[in-house]
Formats: sequence, structure tokens, C-alpha cells
Amino acid sequence: MAETFRFEITTPEQTVFSANVKQVTLPTSTGEITVLPHHVPLVSLLVPGVLHIVSVDGNEQVLAVSGGFIEVQGDKVTVLADTAERAEEIDEARAEEARQSAETAMKERTDTEAFTSANASLERHLARLRAVKRWRGRKHSTEHTPKPLGE
Repeated sequence: MAETFRFEITTPEQTVFSANVKQVTLPTSTGEITVLPHHVPLVSLLVPGVLHIVSVDGNEQVLAVSGGFIEVQGDKVTVLADTAERAEEIDEARAEEARQSAETAMKERTDTEAFTSANASLERHLARLRAVKRWRGRKHSTEHTPKPLGE
């Protein structure tokens, strides 16, 4: 059996995912990182972006996260996220509308606090849209199996 580690992602509302996995790729303040078994201990900021999980059976899951913290300790990786949504549960049309509203709000804001809030909203909705697109791309790439030549 391939080596695994325990991965858990929790939001203030619920535990979104908890299982043994082969690897997880996370968006951090210094760039995207991939954690494999026996990763060095680490604590980092989670930024808005796409989180990608490869499970023990090779299935892949894509989530949109909006920020939080990551802790890698021994054979356990814990993510405390502000929000986390499975890509397949995101309504792409509504996420696009929310992105457009956030962009409009940014243009209309004159004070720093309101602009910062609108910018955070924009980043969250862009992460949601990237997660849906990545999930849709992986889903379609596994659905299309080329036929052997000569058929």
C-alpha cells in the first residue's frame, strides 16, 4: 500500500474533509505547495485559491478556499480555513456574478477599509471560479478515453 498521511480541512461551520490521502496541494502566502508523506513540519498562511487532494484510491478532489492556516506535523496535515467549498458544489454562474459585483465594488470604494473588503471578496470568488474550472477540466479529461486505432 502507498504511503499516506491524515488530512483534515475544517471551517468554523464544519469539517469539510477528513481522510488519509496520498498528497494535497495548497495555496500559501509564498506560493502553491504540495505536501506528500513525511513532509517537514510547517505552519503557513492559507490564501484564497484552489486546494487539490489526491486520495488513497487515486481519486482527486478540488476545493476553493478563502484563507486560513495550514499545519503539517508528523503524519497529519490540518487546514483551518475561513471557507472551503467542493468545486462540484459551486454554482459557476452565481460565482461569476459575485466576482463581477466585487469588481464593481472595488471601483466604487474610496476608503481603504471598504476597498480591502471588496478586494478580499474578489479574491474569494476568483478562487471559486478557478476551482470549478480545474474540477471541470479533470472531470472531462477522465470521461474521454480515446479509442484504439483501427476501430
